[in-house]
Amino acid sequence: MNNQKWLSLNFFAFFFTWGVFLPYWTAWLTNEKELSVSSASLILGAGMVARALSTLLFFPLLTRIMSLRQLMQLLAIASVAILALYIPANSYFMLFAITFAFNMVYPNILPGMESGATVLMQMEGIHYGKSRSYGSLGYTIALLIVGGATALWQESAILWVMLAGLAFMAVSLSATSPPPLRIKPKPRNPDGEAATAQLLKSKPFLTLLAVATLLQGAHAAYYSYGFLYLQDVGVNSFYIGLILNIAILFEILFFAKADTLFKSWPVSSMLLLAGAGSTLRWISIFLFPSVWVFIFSQALHALSFGAAHFAFIQYIFQKLAPSQIPAAQGMYAAIAMSLSVAFLTVAGGFLYEISPGLSFLGMASFSVPAIIVILLTRKKFYY
Repeated sequence: MNNQKWLSLNFFAFFFTWGVFLPYWTAWLTNEKELSVSSASLILGAGMVARALSTLLFFPLLTRIMSLRQLMQLLAIASVAILALYIPANSYFMLFAITFAFNMVYPNILPGMESGATVLMQMEGIHYGKSRSYGSLGYTIALLIVGGATALWQESAILWVMLAGLAFMAVSLSATSPPPLRIKPKPRNPDGEAATAQLLKSKPFLTLLAVATLLQGAHAAYYSYGFLYLQDVGVNSFYIGLILNIAILFEILFFAKADTLFKSWPVSSMLLLAGAGSTLRWISIFLFPSVWVFIFSQALHALSFGAAHFAFIQYIFQKLAPSQIPAAQGMYAAIAMSLSVAFLTVAGGFLYEISPGLSFLGMASFSVPAIIVILLTRKKFYY
């Protein structure tokens, strides 16, 4: 199996499980373990904190001990073992502890996968967008499979689909992996500076991370309240899943063509495109509370999420040394993809109770500053 196919397969495998865990775990906890929504939300909120801490602190540390291949294999196997503990667990304390432990382990596979992709871009010349599109495809297929499985066997099927997906990922990560990912890290010079410390002193990187945090965090209302919003505008539950999948389809198309279309684009230009698409997306939902406008806004996911994510990957590919990539991915996963979304989910919830559309307008108040930061710094930092 060549490197491009290996990466595509494992992006597919991971995002298949992501497509089960993110949208459906609350439903599984409330239906199968009979928790209230508020109790399940508290457990998942604690899990999100665990995810942010582990990807920010422990992931970069582990990459200094073992190769990326060893780390991802270990994380996948441990994830299967921890998830199996849910089967006998019934007490609130046990469910809380298992969810916290699972979030300390499983989400670290994502920055591992992204770090591996960036290393392969630098050393083997693989096409990131081509392989990442298979990840989006895996997410879409997971949504469809879980939808069909729960229709047949109720919410109990969610756990078994997740277990099967994790087991498949553990096997796929054990397949012959690209040589660059099997390289063991060299011991760090005691007098040398850790990669995280280096990045924290880099104003261009911190500026990029701030912009990425604003743009990715601005998806909080969509992720948390998109389903409720469509119910509020009168969409039948059967069609809501189809509408939400439109964003993933455009994400797939974007990543499939991104390597070609944005090959010569500066990172700052891609971020400006993402900021403009994000702002248009959230303001249009606020101004026109219609299912048809929401459907149109789904196409903008290719820009608000896809272009922002691709720009970050391109920056670390172009500007960072291989030793700095895991630390950069850990900070991105923890801050831009976890903590920002957690914080803005809470803020968006207060706005949603006032008016559903106001929650989406609030997200535009983060995408607009991102545009301003880019315009003020792009010439200074040459990104």
